[in-house]
Amino acid sequence: MANLTGFKRDNQGAYIEKHPSANIQYGVDFTDYLNSNDNIVTATVALETITGDPSPLRFPTDQATDVTTAGAVVSIRLSGGTNGNVYNVDVTVNTNAGDTDVRRFRIVVGEKHL
Repeated sequence: MANLTGFKRDNQGAYIEKHPSANIQYGVDFTDYLNSNDNIVTATVALETITGDPSPLRFPTDQATDVTTAGAVVSIRLSGGTNGNVYNVDVTVNTNAGDTDVRRFRIVVGEKHL
């Protein structure tokens, strides 16, 4: 994925580190994957659930409020997550040209230090 805010990359793809108490908005820019003059009109986000997770990764309010689009960028606000867990996040977008695409990244939850 291109132009990701705070993302890192390893052999499994894009991920971001998140503190368990952080309530943060992440931006995913689909510009490199869209045809010229194509924009995202809707986006949905699926958060992986882990059985027995005491503090699952979640939307602070709800998906309708915490997932927004502007042009080629999907903004996703997330909170929670259990220290040591890795969550898959699937972002599905629909464009004004009628295309649908799905991209995945990971949230790695742990203590963050300066």
